[in-house]
Amino acid sequence: MFDTAYKHSLMPLVVGLALAALPGLSQADHSWGGYHWARTTAEFTLKLGNNLTTDDWRLLLSQASSDWNSPELFGAASTPLLTSIVTGQSKRNCSMVKGTTQVCNAKYGAIGWLGLASINITGGTHITQGTAKMNDTYFNLATYNNPYEKQHVMCQEIAHTFGLDHQSEDGSSQNSCMDYFSNTGDNAGSSLSTRPNAHDFEELATIYDHTDSTTTVAASTTTAPSAADVDITDDPRSWGMLVRQSTNGRSSIYERFNRDGSRTLTHVYWTIEAATNCPSCDHRYVKT
Repeated sequence: MFDTAYKHSLMPLVVGLALAALPGLSQADHSWGGYHWARTTAEFTLKLGNNLTTDDWRLLLSQASSDWNSPELFGAASTPLLTSIVTGQSKRNCSMVKGTTQVCNAKYGAIGWLGLASINITGGTHITQGTAKMNDTYFNLATYNNPYEKQHVMCQEIAHTFGLDHQSEDGSSQNSCMDYFSNTGDNAGSSLSTRPNAHDFEELATIYDHTDSTTTVAASTTTAPSAADVDITDDPRSWGMLVRQSTNGRSSIYERFNRDGSRTLTHVYWTIEAATNCPSCDHRYVKT
């Protein structure tokens, strides 16, 4: 699938070589690197561009957006980050659009991942734009094609673009979509871990406990797509360097430095099959 320059990646990755294994237990702090949208008000609204092609995905996005806008349903008092669904501007390729998160689904190919979230970073920690992708190549298969697994992944991928990381990555349920419980197999009928919980809103309050002098959040729905060189493509090599991976191999983070001085970070949720095949490998270069 890839050229010979990448054959070395078939070997298990050594933890000491630029990889830090992520803890499997629930984390007291599940901010994603302190990344956050710059904004000048205590509360702000992030636009979610709806590029989804089927009614079921659109309904799942609507449910996820409603959940993230309803902290009181989950035992939290408030949230600094509200969401608003707007017409998408990216379609299949899910190009970034400044100040927004674009949400997409497509048959991205049998390349090992279920869900993928990317954010563009400037000024060290400020998110300027994001994308969340769902891979129908796998969600069309019986293993993953159920509403609870889809809701889990939709809820999680858009929340990564808020600046949230995982509460847990060992497969246990914290009853948060920010864990790695799998709503498949014997759990296919379970609604656990398909929505936020109170701790997710507590973490958002911590991440956004300050205001900024400027904003990176789009004020209108007519923002133009970003320059193409900050986007990732269907080729996993465009993600950049693997910088972190969970012990069980289901979660990876990649980082790429862009020509404009920004960074693009990508959170990847791998299939069960990709992770089981070689948990410590960079799954981009291992056939499943």
